[in-house]
Amino acid sequence: MSELLEGNTLAPYTPREFVPDGADLGNPDTVAALFHEIEQRELTSRSEVEAFLRHNSELQAAIDQTRAVLYIRMASQTDDEAYAAAFTDFVRTVAPLVKSLSDALSKKYLAAIERFPCAVDTYAVYDRALASDVALYRSENVSLETEDELLAQEYQTICGAMTVEFEGDEKTLDQLAVYLEEPDRALRESAWRANTARRLEDADRLDGILDEMIEIRTRIARNAGFENFLEYQFRALHRFDYTPADCVQYHDTVADCVVPLLASQLRERASALGLDTLRPWDTAVDPEGRAPLVPFANAGEFTERTEAIFRAMDPALGDQFAAMADQGLLDLTNRKGKAPGGFQETLAEARKPFIFMNAVGIDDDVQTLLHEGGHAFHALASANQPILAYRHAPIEFCEVASFGMELLAGEHLSPFYTEEEIRRSRRVFFRDKITLLAWVATVDAYQHWLYTHPGHSHDERHSQWMAIHNRFNGGVIDWSGFEEEQALLWQRQLHIFEVPFYYIEYGIAQLGAFQLWLHAKANPSEALRLYKSALALGGSQPLPALFQEAGIAFDFSEKMIVPILEAVSDELAAG
Repeated sequence: MSELLEGNTLAPYTPREFVPDGADLGNPDTVAALFHEIEQRELTSRSEVEAFLRHNSELQAAIDQTRAVLYIRMASQTDDEAYAAAFTDFVRTVAPLVKSLSDALSKKYLAAIERFPCAVDTYAVYDRALASDVALYRSENVSLETEDELLAQEYQTICGAMTVEFEGDEKTLDQLAVYLEEPDRALRESAWRANTARRLEDADRLDGILDEMIEIRTRIARNAGFENFLEYQFRALHRFDYTPADCVQYHDTVADCVVPLLASQLRERASALGLDTLRPWDTAVDPEGRAPLVPFANAGEFTERTEAIFRAMDPALGDQFAAMADQGLLDLTNRKGKAPGGFQETLAEARKPFIFMNAVGIDDDVQTLLHEGGHAFHALASANQPILAYRHAPIEFCEVASFGMELLAGEHLSPFYTEEEIRRSRRVFFRDKITLLAWVATVDAYQHWLYTHPGHSHDERHSQWMAIHNRFNGGVIDWSGFEEEQALLWQRQLHIFEVPFYYIEYGIAQLGAFQLWLHAKANPSEALRLYKSALALGGSQPLPALFQEAGIAFDFSEKMIVPILEAVSDELAAG
């Protein structure tokens, strides 16, 4: 944990105009007083409305940074009671207050701009989102949302505590992943069994957490006048440019076009390994029996070599990443008690990114850091946007930033690998992207079912997962004898628990990133220029316009998917 974050000493990006220096934004009384001070203002001119908007944004950014620091601390060490208590206290006291008081300010602003319009073109995207949020807000949902967030924290704590004794040492489940790349098949199977056995110990509790979440989320939706949480969450996530039906069409296209390619790849893997039957522990090992790639030995090497990649792409990107390392804004390696997964959290007032992940020294760690690096560069590129809402793009484009960086930076892997190792890494990368497109359909289709069938039993939930997973997994991997483990695979996907319905974005964005990659193959400097130009817009433009600025199309239909699959297949054949 960085000393910088321990003290939350990051200086604001611009000097505060409204929030007093030293204000305790973890104190609900302080927060309430600042909100009330803004709310009580008389807005009698356009300049007063713009000051109102500016000061509201400043306050929201300062509070959000307080939340972010508490969250990062908690996620970094889920078994630290003080960190957990501090974050829980914020979630219970400050977060609900901010939601209710923000709604009051939003209504005041929307009423004021009818009399004194701000720059209409500048704030049109913000105004649309704000009007949607005001229409969605229900005071009775605030406490329910708090309960939901605390359940997500419980999920993290349970997963962070999962360890096993393996080969004489206590290991986290992320550390066990290293063994799944070992040529020794018996060792892979042993590690896989140890992982799944440990997960089964908490399976009932995780099922119970999801029960509570579905009940809470369904109540939230119905309180707001929606039939189910699927319809509610589409509005809450500001999905103005596509519908649930479009997502179902994506599922169908993946089943028709992606799954056959995935199945072919898996059959090739089985043949290369000399296996009649591919088992779950055979999917990560090198098909040619080579030892796992070892990209780095420690966090220092990992950071230095990643910086070299970014510097080869663009010296400015290298400087930005180096500054993050110098300022303690990287927490990269796995350890006991650390929450699962990886994320980039923007410290909203400082306008600086923080990268969190669980590296264990495998090739996938490199891709994860490039991915989160794309998010970080997005945060830095949009830091000049005037209001907080515009310093975060729609999630669908945020993921273009990250997936696009994986593809653009993937042409510069020499700090980690030899030429032969680069070719090997890239083949794995592109194969994994085919798997990702199918996994996105799996997770998204499952969530559609979960929330359109509230009140289902655990058996129904597991059976439905099995049906959906079998539809999209290629039908080649033999799960016989491990049906229970297969039926619980969804419990590993933290998005289902922590950020419901945040997953189709990965499919949409991956297709956008592939378009960026194809442009870069023809003109790398122009592709990077367009990429950076689009990142700098933040959330100030509608989603299709952000894609257009990057030189790509907002399209996740079959018309887009099929040519992309052909290009990826050609790349694999050439490699």
